[in-house]
Amino acid sequence: MDDQTADGLAATLRRIERSAGALATASVARMDESLAWFRSLPADQRAWVMLVAQAGVRSLVEFMRQGPKTRPREVSDEVFAAAPRALARSISLQQTVALIQVTIDVVEEHAGQLAAPGEERDLREEVLRFSREIAFSAARVYARAAESRGSWDARLQALLVDALLRGDSTDTLASRAAALGWADPPPVAVAVGRSPGGEVAPVLHTVYRQARRIGVEVISGVHGDRLVVVLGGAADPLNATEKLIDAFGTGPVVVGPAVASLDEATESARAALAGFRAAPAWPDAPRPVAAAALLPERALAGDVAARRALRRDVYGALVRAGGELIETLDAFFAAGGVLESAARALFVHPNTVRYRLRRIGDVTGFSPLSPRDLFALRIALTVGRLDPRGSTPPGDA
Repeated sequence: MDDQTADGLAATLRRIERSAGALATASVARMDESLAWFRSLPADQRAWVMLVAQAGVRSLVEFMRQGPKTRPREVSDEVFAAAPRALARSISLQQTVALIQVTIDVVEEHAGQLAAPGEERDLREEVLRFSREIAFSAARVYARAAESRGSWDARLQALLVDALLRGDSTDTLASRAAALGWADPPPVAVAVGRSPGGEVAPVLHTVYRQARRIGVEVISGVHGDRLVVVLGGAADPLNATEKLIDAFGTGPVVVGPAVASLDEATESARAALAGFRAAPAWPDAPRPVAAAALLPERALAGDVAARRALRRDVYGALVRAGGELIETLDAFFAAGGVLESAARALFVHPNTVRYRLRRIGDVTGFSPLSPRDLFALRIALTVGRLDPRGSTPPGDA
């Protein structure tokens, strides 16, 4: 660079430095005039944009002073350090690029006054180079903010899932859910399966992407080797989980019962976890499977809630319906599921046995003619007879 060129550059830089405040003010005025969304920003955020614009002009001066041979490959992200991180949540990357474009346009329009005589073209070329680099810098800032926010959200969701599984107070659940933007759309259900492994953030991202596709809200977390997903707003949680199945690893996926809100989701989570632990006892279980379909396996695995449900809703229902249904069921078991043999043992017509078996299905929801349901009924009778409360028409919980 000869002395004349150096003198011209120095003069241009002095003019730009002196005009930094005026350029920033003119840029913000142009933003207010041409960008409708900018006019709706709160006053404090508009002030932050002004600070960023002034920092941008100072960065342009430094960019030009260093020259193409000595300047670093990337423009420093310190241009955006003038504004708090919260600004990145209020203004999107696309909007930030629009702000940069407006600022660059204003600088180019004033090139005639800013450049020393004969330096106008060089100034415009440098401004174009700088605009490209500052746009890349903005993209880096937003990428880091998204990564940081994603890590924080993953930690917050892990805490929420842990609180849900522990049965923490509804206030704790509500505050953490609110921080994640959870709208608590009913019904709410919890699905549990094995995590596919690897980094947590990509696992959760897969869940969210698939959940958005089917229009349900989710909060999810990796709890040990398990992936726990809280679904909101899915009319059929089992069907919704089936559409999210690719987000889980291999093995069973169990869906707890639907409840009215997140406040009651601990019940759904506990049922899903108990079902997940007991699911290996039913190798042919559908995937996903409802926790209620695993009641017999859960009862055998020691799940108190499953034993209570079988005693109250199955054995208790049979007791309330009259002794002949239990008697018929015992005979059906003893006959190995052969209807005619059961009828002979009871000294009744086979049609009577058929009627009573249908009645058992109506009363309990489990049909003795289905091998799977017959297994559940046998476990229910065993549980009911082992518990003294099961011998009376139960209204117990």
